[in-house]
Amino acid sequence: MIPRRSVRALCARLRSEGKRIVFTNGCFDLLHAGHAQYLRRAAGLGDVLLVGLNGDASVRRLKGEGRPVQRAADRAYLLASLSCVSYVTIFTEDTPARLIGEVIPHVLVKGGDWKGKEIVGSDVVRAHGGAVKTIRFLPGRSTTSILDRAAEIRRKRPGPSGGRTGTSRSPRAS
Repeated sequence: MIPRRSVRALCARLRSEGKRIVFTNGCFDLLHAGHAQYLRRAAGLGDVLLVGLNGDASVRRLKGEGRPVQRAADRAYLLASLSCVSYVTIFTEDTPARLIGEVIPHVLVKGGDWKGKEIVGSDVVRAHGGAVKTIRFLPGRSTTSILDRAAEIRRKRPGPSGGRTGTSRSPRAS
């Protein structure tokens, strides 16, 4: 984890050491195999992978009420625990445009769902001689699909508490 205020100095130091900086960003709510594969492939494009993580309010604005499932500190901890991730920083804006302007990565990476769309920050990266890459996602692997599947399982369980017999919290009749 690196505080947002320290990102610019970190990246300047990494550049002075000749390190190739790769940047990606996202909500990374309910970390799953698709995320892990994506991050590993992104890390392979350079020496250092810096992940910009949407803060809680940002995720809520982008994904709606009830999200994120996990708070930013927990999501950041999980990301930082992956061997392919060098640094994680949390940003509060809806897009990482300002953060990308501070990082100025050699490579900006987004998921394949961005193919053909204008990737936020791509103009800044290209203006500094960097590259913009997209990485294909694993099909069927998303936080939304995990949440949908969990809701489906819960709906299919018998009983008033979603199948957990004996755990009803309704008041007893006197």
